[in-house]
Amino acid sequence: MTYVVTESCIRCKYTDCVDVCPVDCFREGPNFLTIDPDECIDCAVCVPECPVNAIYAEDDVPGDQQQFIALNLELAKQWPSITKSKAPLSDAEEWKDIKNKLEHLER
Repeated sequence: MTYVVTESCIRCKYTDCVDVCPVDCFREGPNFLTIDPDECIDCAVCVPECPVNAIYAEDDVPGDQQQFIALNLELAKQWPSITKSKAPLSDAEEWKDIKNKLEHLER
């Protein structure tokens, strides 16, 4: 099992999770983070750090977020590693509670 970043991260990209990851499994895209399932050691330390509750254990990903399991795998192979936290996107506060953001994901 691995951990998965879901829709709540889109257009927010809070990086609190990155600092606590012991294996640097996060990958950074323009407005979203992913977890590389080949690197994740299932430690769960990132879960409570996410201010928008975007990270789930693969087995616990909500039904309407299942597509993010494959999306994390796909994008983690394309995007570079992120190992230090950064400021969230400038309009993250405006987007943090918005649902159905998949169409806003930038690849």
